[in-house]
Amino acid sequence: MSIPSTAAQLVNLAEAEGGNHESLNPAVTGGAALVILLLLLWITTRFNRDR
Repeated sequence: MSIPSTAAQLVNLAEAEGGNHESLNPAVTGGAALVILLLLLWITTRFNRDR
């Protein structure tokens, strides 16, 4: 099985499934990811003893 045929099968599967779920709001998902990343950045800077 070649990579292009595998990629084409994955694209067909994604199109058949519809892509988005009703419960996944992009704004909420992105906002939550931003908050989590900012929290991880804050934790990392608090534990950085090199300075």
